[in-house]
Amino acid sequence: MELRGVLDPDLARALIGGLSPGGDGGRSSTGSVPGGWLVALAAVTVLRLVVAACSGLSPDEAYYWVWSRALAPGYLDHPPMVAVWIRAGCALFGDTALGVRLLAPVSAALGTLLLMLAARDLAIGPPEGGAAGGAAGGTAGRMVRAGLLLNATLALGVGAVTMTPDTPLLFFITLALWAIGRLFATGQGAWWLVAGAALGLACDSKYTALLPGAGLALWLLGSRAGRAWLRTPWPWCAGLLAVLLFLPVIGWNAAHHWVSFVKQGGRTGDWRPARALQFLGELAGGQVGLATPLVAPFLAGGLWRAVQCARMQARAALLACWSVLPAVVFVQHALGDRVQANWPVLLYPGLAIAAASLAWRFWRAAVAVGFALSLLVYVQATLAPLALSPHLDITLRQMAGWPALARAADGLAGEAAGGDGFIAADEYGLASELALALPGRRVIGIEPRWALFDLPRAPAGGPANSQGNFQESFQGIFLCSVRRLRDLDRGPFARIVPVGVLTRGRGGVAAERYAVFRVTLAPGAGARTALLP
Repeated sequence: MELRGVLDPDLARALIGGLSPGGDGGRSSTGSVPGGWLVALAAVTVLRLVVAACSGLSPDEAYYWVWSRALAPGYLDHPPMVAVWIRAGCALFGDTALGVRLLAPVSAALGTLLLMLAARDLAIGPPEGGAAGGAAGGTAGRMVRAGLLLNATLALGVGAVTMTPDTPLLFFITLALWAIGRLFATGQGAWWLVAGAALGLACDSKYTALLPGAGLALWLLGSRAGRAWLRTPWPWCAGLLAVLLFLPVIGWNAAHHWVSFVKQGGRTGDWRPARALQFLGELAGGQVGLATPLVAPFLAGGLWRAVQCARMQARAALLACWSVLPAVVFVQHALGDRVQANWPVLLYPGLAIAAASLAWRFWRAAVAVGFALSLLVYVQATLAPLALSPHLDITLRQMAGWPALARAADGLAGEAAGGDGFIAADEYGLASELALALPGRRVIGIEPRWALFDLPRAPAGGPANSQGNFQESFQGIFLCSVRRLRDLDRGPFARIVPVGVLTRGRGGVAAERYAVFRVTLAPGAGARTALLP
């Protein structure tokens, strides 16, 4: 059966398990995905699903789960796509770690196939060292190398077993690159609509998706091939489609005093030259860490190759604009403030495509080291064979001990208000973890951000009666990290009495200690609180 329209036949064959023609040592003369790679990708995906199901959720993931229970077109921190993905996963597997993270391994697998096909269509010149020869050369060699280089990064290795806004962002960025590759390969303008939709959905995932979109606009304006497309309606329709998909996020911000735009974009003009070298060093070090030390040179080399070939090849010019403009923005930001290590990760798919043209001999070693590092993280997250301190073990610091902490807090709350006491917290991650772990207990978030959610307000207490007693419905316990006690705000409480300390940890190693107070909500506290789902 022949597939027509905008569905890529090679993607369809890959998705149904079709193998490339045999007899060529794993290379495909048609540029389809090699069958052996599909088997390996399926095995890695199964491993990632197991790790996602068996490791604890981080506070941010629990926070995004709260989003999924109060869906809205926008939130203080990010656009809503991560909440939509969590809601879909939880609809299938419930409010579990696998439910929250289900689409992370699945989207990583599908995104890898899309990336490999994009690497076929957006290849920069012939591979170094000649044409065909083995996995290092030819169309299939570039496709496999692109997929392996991206999957060997810690950014994707860890991102494929956790759920953050970067998860849908990377998928939709890769989808946009695939559509642009199809545009180059076929010359059919309808692919612009797929690219525009993908970029719009990427912007619904994270605001930084605007940067590669701006790079694409730069290519349209600055290259002969791009200006030729501007004389057609296709890129204009693609831009309109992207704006329409992003319009609900704009509308939500307009209705909430632009809080999210201000929060994420308010530091772009900062200038602190005295700390610029520190911030630039952290930016570079963060990329070496997330890309892994041996894969990072390939991504940097791919960027350099794209820039070198930009004047000769339209594909190279596109990849250069796609990557260089966001990179310049991140460097500029680092002159005045810290750039979080995960922000530039959206560049990795395009850089992996560009790096696929580099047949440096150590690429297999780079991939092996990258996968080994991800495997170490997986083992530590699920089995914890090493008793590391929380400063060295992010899985301990972020993911360990939450169910036990929640059970201990539940027991203390049960002693208050005749067994029906609430649990309150002033850290959004802590409150979200408790709400996820304790569906039968009232959990109250005490923080201004909760006012932006469509969640019920917690009932505010009133004055004590003549016997000096408070109404039981306003009584419970309050948890606060010991490291935050110096800044503790007692304003929301009419009464606050220390009870003790709870410790969260794993295998006898403490990750965090929490002071516990018996409290009564004060009059007027409801405006800054929310009852979490």
